[in-house]
Amino acid sequence: MIPASFEYVAPTSVEEALAALAEHGDEAKILAGGQSLLPVLRMRLNAPEWVIDLGRIESLRGIRDAGDHLAIGAMTTHHDVGHDPLVHQHALLISKAVTHLADAQVRHRGTFGGALAHADPAGDLGAPACALGARFVVQGPGGTRTVPAEEFFVDLFETAISDDEILTEVQVPKFDGWGASYEKFVRVAHQWPIVAVAATVRMEGDTIAEARVGLTNMGSTPLRATAVEEALAGCAATEEGVADAAALAAEGTEPPSDLNGDADYRRHLAGVLTRRAVLAAAGRNGTVAPV
Repeated sequence: MIPASFEYVAPTSVEEALAALAEHGDEAKILAGGQSLLPVLRMRLNAPEWVIDLGRIESLRGIRDAGDHLAIGAMTTHHDVGHDPLVHQHALLISKAVTHLADAQVRHRGTFGGALAHADPAGDLGAPACALGARFVVQGPGGTRTVPAEEFFVDLFETAISDDEILTEVQVPKFDGWGASYEKFVRVAHQWPIVAVAATVRMEGDTIAEARVGLTNMGSTPLRATAVEEALAGCAATEEGVADAAALAAEGTEPPSDLNGDADYRRHLAGVLTRRAVLAAAGRNGTVAPV
């Protein structure tokens, strides 16, 4: 389908973008990489009068070392994030997750900040961001503020970004030396996951000293599997040792039921994928049990 007609503006600074957003208010939509918005426009599920394209704002692109964290510009493409050596070294879980995101064409056009701001609970970046304790920098008329991951994702397709604000940067704490894995279950290649699990662990010998686990598509927002994390601390990195902790993955979740699977099936998948992800992150890539 062809989108409804709209006016188009492409500012070259965040300040210009905020001014355009303030001028047009509810009549405007922000365009980042366009991999979520453009299909919506083409299907006429939304018909804004103005589209504000952030693609020409160079200050929103790039990855830099900011001491205790990496600062990833909101308009940095998935491809650039996935191939960046700083991300691979300091936030391996992000590198692992990006390789599972859609296909090469989407990764070259889609943006890191745009996907997170879209807040699809089936998106591949929310769970890793939550697991790593990412912080989101948003800018508006009142200045800049930083929102922690646990407060950023509010509900289905809803974040803490106000209508007059723009996400400018994602701050990812460093997890040097931690193993990582992103396990994703789909019916068709490049599809949104029915369930996925993001896991990163710090090993001390054969024991898991610390673990962080995020869940994809197990509720209306990305989730931290805190019960699993607590159970894994001090756990032997063996199939048997991890299995009991992984069985807690669905605790406190409210997964959806749809044509891809009901809630109980997703709870089962969460446990299986958590076990796989934790063992892979711990470097234990033995025989994988069936789903």
